[in-house]
Amino acid sequence: MQFWGVRGLIPTSDSNTSRYGGNTACVEMQLANKHLVFDGGTGLRILGKSWLKQQQPLEAHLFFTNSQSNRIQGFPFFAPAFISENSFHIYGTAASNGASIKQCLYDQMLLPHFPYPLQVMQSELQFHNFHPGKIVKLDDVTITTALINKIQKSIGYKISWQNYSVAYVTDLPKEVDPTEQENIIQLVKDVDLLITNISNPFTFHKADSAHSHWQTVVDLAGIHNIKQIVFSHHHPDDSDDWLDQVQMEIASAFPQALIAREGLILDVGQSILD
Repeated sequence: MQFWGVRGLIPTSDSNTSRYGGNTACVEMQLANKHLVFDGGTGLRILGKSWLKQQQPLEAHLFFTNSQSNRIQGFPFFAPAFISENSFHIYGTAASNGASIKQCLYDQMLLPHFPYPLQVMQSELQFHNFHPGKIVKLDDVTITTALINKIQKSIGYKISWQNYSVAYVTDLPKEVDPTEQENIIQLVKDVDLLITNISNPFTFHKADSAHSHWQTVVDLAGIHNIKQIVFSHHHPDDSDDWLDQVQMEIASAFPQALIAREGLILDVGQSILD
């Protein structure tokens, strides 16, 4: 597993964010001879460049949590999608306006937003629109989906393979209703690794707000047997020094937790402290 983008809202590029990275959300998982990608923020461009160095053709599965710009803005710059030998399966649920994931990706590549339409991508693109709650089976890999944030229409994922499981739940709201809470618990219970947001990005940056959020996640881990946590989707104003400080605070409360940096590589089932 590798983190190619760890920011929320908008990419950042300055001296205060260089160590943790400024690209928006994108996480790659390789298991059972399959490439799985979660979210297509600007980190997807960097991932695509790395894939160009691999043997072609490529086949991968891209799962989007929602259709907001920070989750899809890297897709027009995803170089492997322009190569005819490659094949990509793209999964997502309807946006708040009812648009499918295909429509959202298509719209952002129309003039005047982008010079080339989606049709110039020569790879085989197969779009899979689903309702929250759908289970996707890729041979012996199971991806469970659930609505975790009804305001943002955000999907959470649980990836299960053999005896391992990872929950990708990066839009945990500040307050959840009973339905969202039950969905979240079903995704995160007993997982080997939870990838989640460190704070609510749609608020002004406040240290106390972030603290209350990660503490809630740590409490959730204790109750539902979550073995490890990686906090990602950092606010654009979260500086490297501030994230260092939060890392120390989190580690004192839950040693098997860390804050994601671009380039972070993890093996599920192995301690993140190794």
